[in-house]
Amino acid sequence: MPHQIRAQKAIEIATLAGPRAVEFFNRAGTLEIEDKGPQDFVSEADKAIEQIIRAEIAKSFPEDGVVGEEYGATLSERGYTWVIDPIDGTTNFIHGIPAWTIVIALVKDDKTQAGVIHDPIHNETFAAIRGQGATLNNAPIKCTQNARLSRGTVGTGYSNRVSTDGIKQLLSLMFEHGAMYHRNASGALSLAYVGAGRLLGYLEEHMNAWDCLAGQLIVQEAGGRIEEQSANEMIKNGGRVVVGAPDVFEQLTNLANRAFAPH
Repeated sequence: MPHQIRAQKAIEIATLAGPRAVEFFNRAGTLEIEDKGPQDFVSEADKAIEQIIRAEIAKSFPEDGVVGEEYGATLSERGYTWVIDPIDGTTNFIHGIPAWTIVIALVKDDKTQAGVIHDPIHNETFAAIRGQGATLNNAPIKCTQNARLSRGTVGTGYSNRVSTDGIKQLLSLMFEHGAMYHRNASGALSLAYVGAGRLLGYLEEHMNAWDCLAGQLIVQEAGGRIEEQSANEMIKNGGRVVVGAPDVFEQLTNLANRAFAPH
């Protein structure tokens, strides 16, 4: 029940923050923007939305911990940690591209117990609770069945925390296997699309926890496969992400092993 209660609250918080985020998006050209690195930005919207989410969590669960992309971590007194990305896809957001999401994951006992990815532009809320399946706007979703790489699209992303060698090798290998790639600059949204059967899988050499934990659980609860990882370790250091429909997961893992090997 504690997982269920917090998961429902996560959905409420994400959908509450959605209209405010859209207000910022509608004036994207006037936002204050800071550069964190090449192709890595933070806007006043990221900061404001994270503050809204943190305040709502504190109202209902003041003893829970919070880890967010823009502000420091607060420690948990109850074992629950909320991992949040106020706007995943900031580059899209600040350039007026409607492909960004609000992401909330709930971690306890080194595992993601619940995840929410809310796309307010398209009014789509992807959610999952461990052991209870995944949903899109409260309707059950499933990963693609009877999948083949040559008959669908695989999402991928690139992080400036690693060299470009891996992504170059990955794309080359995907083409050799007859696969097509998709990059929408929002890893969380792509992971949600895997869960909904829109993409066959998703691979990225390095992701931060706030970008991937919620989406990995959604894929797993939608019947897909993911690489088993320590949620706590991902919060500390991030790591590679490979998820996929059951029929192509092993192939995707092999591609990742080859592409992301030390160069």
